[in-house]
Amino acid sequence: MPRTKEQFEEMRNKTRDKIQLAAMQLFVQKGYSSTNVQEIADLAGISIGLLYRHYKTKEELFNELVEYSINGIKGVSDLFKQDDSPKKLIEQFINEIYNDMVNGDELSNLLILMTQSIFSGVTHNVENEIYKQDTEMLNATENLIKKGQEIGEFRSGNPYELAIFFYSTIQGLAMMKVMVKDSFIMPSPSIITAFLVKEGE
Repeated sequence: MPRTKEQFEEMRNKTRDKIQLAAMQLFVQKGYSSTNVQEIADLAGISIGLLYRHYKTKEELFNELVEYSINGIKGVSDLFKQDDSPKKLIEQFINEIYNDMVNGDELSNLLILMTQSIFSGVTHNVENEIYKQDTEMLNATENLIKKGQEIGEFRSGNPYELAIFFYSTIQGLAMMKVMVKDSFIMPSPSIITAFLVKEGE
């Protein structure tokens, strides 16, 4: 029985997912320049011809991963602009981060990939977009922290400094996860937010 259009699309998406996961892992471990497409195809368990059917160049694949990361940043900004308890929104975000970091390497690899994209010189066309979205995310977080301080959910302090510390912690955890591998233990959400949430809240 011939496959349906939906089945072909599902197979195509699964193949793209395999390619992206393999590429992320290799870009993080070896760097963009030192990774070749044959290695990506081998790790993904597909032929190099099939890889080229999905991505014409390594740069195209790298840029798509960066675009995916940018969309993730937009999602955080949108979440933090919601009209809900700042503490609840921060906890929702950190619980998602915690689960992603405990259950796989994709998030940590994506966070490191974003950093690499700035220094690699590969993503000239999206560097401004990365900066714009990072700035918007920081501003949204600053405003959320300020709101939380005003209603007594968060500790006092400069909201922008606290937002910088917040994301530096998450980025640092991603680096540690990649560096220490099996020895890595993800701190609990309550530890990650202890600098911000008032005791007893």
